[in-house]
Order: sequence, then C-alpha cells, then structure tokens
Amino acid sequence: MVRDSMRDSGGGTSSVAWVVERPGPVASAPLRLLERPVPAPGPHALLLEVLACGVCRTDLHLAEGDLPPRRPRCTPGHEIVGRVLAVGAAAEGFAPGDRVGAAWLAGTCGVCHFCRTRRENLCPRSRYTGWDIDGGFATHTVVDARYVYQLPTGWPDAEAAPLLCAGIIGYRALRRADLPPGGRLGIYGFGASAHLTAQLAIARGATVHVVTRGEPSQRLALELGAASAGAGPPPEPLDAAILFAPAGELVPVALEALDRGGTLAVAGIHLTDVPRLDYARHLFQERTLRSVTANTREDGRTFLAAASELRPTVRVARYPLDGADRALTDLAGGRVTGVAVLTPDEG
Repeated sequence: MVRDSMRDSGGGTSSVAWVVERPGPVASAPLRLLERPVPAPGPHALLLEVLACGVCRTDLHLAEGDLPPRRPRCTPGHEIVGRVLAVGAAAEGFAPGDRVGAAWLAGTCGVCHFCRTRRENLCPRSRYTGWDIDGGFATHTVVDARYVYQLPTGWPDAEAAPLLCAGIIGYRALRRADLPPGGRLGIYGFGASAHLTAQLAIARGATVHVVTRGEPSQRLALELGAASAGAGPPPEPLDAAILFAPAGELVPVALEALDRGGTLAVAGIHLTDVPRLDYARHLFQERTLRSVTANTREDGRTFLAAASELRPTVRVARYPLDGADRALTDLAGGRVTGVAVLTPDEG
C-alpha cells in the first residue's frame, strides 16, 4: 500500500501526491507521483487523510491542458472523502476523526455581487479544489472548513466520493435544464455525473432517454431505469436535455431533439467548438441553450440531502492511488463505466 511505503527520515508519515508535471495527452504521462511533507492546515482549514477521491473528467482536462493550469505542480482531484486529522485555530464545526467531503468549489470572496445574491458559483475570485489548491490525488490534503460537507451516513467511502462533484454538478445541471414535472429528459453522454443525474430525474417522475455510443454505458442506463439508451436520436421530442459529453458537435444535435420551449444545459467545464447553429432549426420556438458553472454550497447541501433519501446506485471502478494515471487513461479511452475512484489504502 502507498501509505505503508512512505516514511520520511524522521520516522513520521509523509504525504504522497500526484502533480500535473507537464500538461499534455495522457499518453505523454503528464502526471508525476511525488513524496512530500504532510501539509499543515491554516486558521480556517482542515488537514484530511484522503480515504477516497473520485476521478472526474475535469481532472483529465487539467492533465491534458484543456484547462490551463493555475499553479505549477497542482494535485488534481475534487471528489474527496477524508478523515479530519487536524483542525485550524479558527475552523468551526469539525473535530479530528470526523469523516467529511470536499468538492470542486474551494473558496469565494463572500462580498461581490454574485456572492451577496446567492450565486457564489459565479464569484470572479472563486477558487477550486484540484485547480487553485491541491486536491485529493494524494494521501493528505488541506481544505477550507467553510466549504466542506457533512456526508450522508452509511455510504462507503468510494461510493460517497462521486456524490461530491458528479452528483452535485449533475444536480445543478438538472436544475438549469428546467425539466417540468413528469417531463422527457435527454442525457447526452453517460459517465459519472450522468448516471447519478438520471436516477435523480427518474425518481422525480421523469422519462429519461440516454444518447451514448458505448454499449456498457447503454446497458447501465437501462439497468438504472432509462426509457431508452442508444447512439441515435431519442425516440420522442424532449422537454429538456443535458449535455455531459465534452463534444460541441452535439449541441445542435441536442437542440434539434428538443420540443418547443425545451432547454439544453451544457454541464461540462470544457467543450470543443460548437458548430454554427441554424436559428430556425435549433433555437426558434423558444428553445433555450444554457451553460452550467460550478455549484453553490447550497446546491451541495441540497443534493447530498436528496442522495441520502434516494440512495442512488453508484457504479464504481476502483483504482489504487498509484494507478491515478491509469484511471485517467481509461477515462480518456472511454473504458470507465460509471465513475473511477482512487482509494489510497488499496494497492
């Protein structure tokens, strides 16, 4: 196990972390595994022992350079389940031994127009786990206690981790899609976030149609209750749709599948170029195209409460911490059904 092999010369436990050494295609090995001292928490922070960390497509975008790095040698990972080891002097509500969740949103200014109007996801000075600060592809990490979540009880660590981004972002995307009660929802791409969002929508009475090329993902969608799953267009007009695949060429395809007054929400942080849209075919009849930007803490709390009640199936592919590069390679190659999760104690 990674933990057992990492001891510093003084006999204390050191930290092991992956860093983005040189952004580029996963085949070029952009990540590097390092040993370094365990970080110390600041006044409002918590030091966490990482118990599990989901592998998100955003981590892949960061490793490959689709998202420009915001600091050198940053550690990816923002779906973190951790055990509190130390508490900063001004951090409130947590104690050593608590199990907590840290997600994508790591900090906001709290004073700008967006923060003051409950839209902190749009804060110009927002900071993000695994992009602005080191994330969970590590044995230890430090997070701001004000942006940490209490986790639903009874969830295994590896199954709780994907709730913290795949679940929360999917929840916000579903809100942005304006799906009416009992409506018809199209989901384009069926990875980590989509397989949780589909279950939430179905539980609320929606008819869900999944568009994805991978046969394992199609089978999973049908197992989870989707009305249809295939590579072609949905079998009926849609009231709403969510694009999870980072493929801009699917934007006009999804818009054309909407019924009058339908909404398409684009859930990813990165999207390839969108082809030219035809107004009459894609937008007329009050069709709406929306983006989804991060999440608020209220989104996180609301979704985690809903997940605690719904108990969605979380399809997990486990990887040891020293297999993070392999997890990203499998994600890039479409070989992950559900969500990849790093579990540092395994290996």
